[in-house]
Amino acid sequence: MDLMGWIGSSVESLKSIRIRKALNEAISIGVLVSTALILWKTLMVITGTESPMVVVVSGSMEPGFKRGDILFLHMTEKPVRAGEIVVFKIDDRPVPIVHRVIKVHERKDTKEVFFLTKGDNNKMNDIALYAPGQDWLEQRHIMGRAVGVLRYIGWMTIILTEQPIVKYAIIGAVGLMVIIVSKD
Repeated sequence: MDLMGWIGSSVESLKSIRIRKALNEAISIGVLVSTALILWKTLMVITGTESPMVVVVSGSMEPGFKRGDILFLHMTEKPVRAGEIVVFKIDDRPVPIVHRVIKVHERKDTKEVFFLTKGDNNKMNDIALYAPGQDWLEQRHIMGRAVGVLRYIGWMTIILTEQPIVKYAIIGAVGLMVIIVSKD
């Protein structure tokens, strides 16, 4: 084999190794993302709610729940009662709200159930938070009951949401690490 042939086969071999390494990294990232999605969907099925975990973003439920706490939700067929802490989502509002049910109203004719909520740290009920003209929450607004809490773990979510520069800095740092590590 001549020198040029050896160099050519060596270059092709190196290209092949780089392609395999890049493909291996892409597959690893795909498996990681897929695993996270499967775990999330499994939690959705187990808990009966579209969002098994939420981060408390305000102080309206202090002292019970503080900003940055992660709440675990569960939803069953059992009726929601006054005194329970629920997470609800108002139509056309992106962020769910964590508050206590203070009153339950059942219509005698239709058996429909309606809820009035209030934050433990708030002076007034939540009617002002509801959609215009809405005085009660309907069952469809309730995402789940709070059944567990992890204190302060949700602060990273709050920081990333309120300070987008931090999010971009982290993405940039991870990208830089990938470039540096892949050159080794």
